[in-house]
Amino acid sequence: MKIGFYSPYIDTLGGGERYTLTLASHWSREHSVSVFWDDPLILRQAQERFDLDLSHVKVVPNIFFHDPLISKIFLTSQYDLIFSLSDGSIPTSCATHNLLHFQVPFQHVSFPFWKKMHLRKIICNSEFTKHAIDPSVGKDACVIYPPVDIEKFTFGKKEKTIFSVGRFSSFFQTKKQEVLIDIFSDGVKQGILKDWKLVLAGGLLPSDKHYFETLESKVKGLPITLIPNISFDRLKTIYSTSLIYWHAAGFGETDPTHMEHFGITTVEAIASGCIPVVYNAGGQPEIVQHEKNGYLWKTPEECLKYTGDIIRSKKLQQLLQNVGGETIKEFSVARFCERFDNILEEIA
Repeated sequence: MKIGFYSPYIDTLGGGERYTLTLASHWSREHSVSVFWDDPLILRQAQERFDLDLSHVKVVPNIFFHDPLISKIFLTSQYDLIFSLSDGSIPTSCATHNLLHFQVPFQHVSFPFWKKMHLRKIICNSEFTKHAIDPSVGKDACVIYPPVDIEKFTFGKKEKTIFSVGRFSSFFQTKKQEVLIDIFSDGVKQGILKDWKLVLAGGLLPSDKHYFETLESKVKGLPITLIPNISFDRLKTIYSTSLIYWHAAGFGETDPTHMEHFGITTVEAIASGCIPVVYNAGGQPEIVQHEKNGYLWKTPEECLKYTGDIIRSKKLQQLLQNVGGETIKEFSVARFCERFDNILEEIA
């Protein structure tokens, strides 16, 4: 089959791009697969960030960005299947079959009837997204959880390190690094986190440089390290040596689009033996079972309490780690590929 993939955010190399390109990599083993983008170097960058084999994937001009409507209709009609990641809109595609994926629970989606007719299936990345999105989308959607290559993550010798991973951005779907810095600072002052360090890592675009600089100023004098555009190898190393994983996306927010829509990094952390202490919102409760494989918090005080409980008990640490390994199998790459292969079989 001739299959095309489109993400309007592909240069951000975030969770949605990992989702899209993992599927592109998988299907490229047996099909002709292309990614619509104008910079041919994007796949090299994605391979380094996500540790994916994209050697059989081609980059073709991004017809969705600059081509007129008639050109989009003609060029997309040459594809057997096009997989699109939505930015809240529905791209024009006349491929034989179309899959539309939502990472974000957009409250209002422009959904013209003629475009809906061309869709074979709508897919969401979590039950949270499915139920929080515009009802015109959610009622017809299925859920396929993002792929996490859990076998690539290993337990190492744990250190007094708290880790958090998320894009450095003050805008859309902020990961709230400044909140974590404040919580950590309070923990140090209270003696709960004496001799501990916090590591914050994630992607950084030039447009977010000012926000990153404000974080750099905020962490001065604290045992906090910021790592922008971290490589996959270094990411795995820090996961393996960190005992606790923090995440604060959604804190103080009421808009579902500003919450963690799933939580790939939380799954990675659990696979690495990190115990998650994450904000109780969005898709995180689909991963973290409170007091079984980690903790869900609503206030900074709860975050510090649960963190302190973990630090003080080796027995609790081992229990949470052991249960965690069993609870994340649903989020494996193998399960992800299996579910999409089933869709492809239906289409074929």
